[in-house]
Amino acid sequence: MRIGDLATRTQVSVRALRYYEEQGLLASTRSRSGQRLYGDTAINRVRLIQQLYGAGLSSKTIAELLPCVDAKVSTPESRERLAAERDRINTQIAELMIARDRLNDMIDLTSRPNPKCDYV
Repeated sequence: MRIGDLATRTQVSVRALRYYEEQGLLASTRSRSGQRLYGDTAINRVRLIQQLYGAGLSSKTIAELLPCVDAKVSTPESRERLAAERDRINTQIAELMIARDRLNDMIDLTSRPNPKCDYV
């Protein structure tokens, strides 16, 4: 499939797909006319890249980890790196849950009628 097709199917911009290639995260072949061509596996690859970016990993970290993903093996270093990223995400989740709970408390407090705040 061509780059525009991949962009449409993954809802990722053509510019982002080119960036993924520049960073060594995504590979393509070229047609005779020089257009980028991707196999069907590129869809899952782009989705994985997006998930890893969404989790806060840098393109450098993703590039370091993808060979292990591709080979379906890991090294002690890659497992350590993944565990560190998981721990970072768990910390973010805990902080977000605290923020959510505070917002819920504020919503509850401001939902109660208060004659001093009744401007109608």
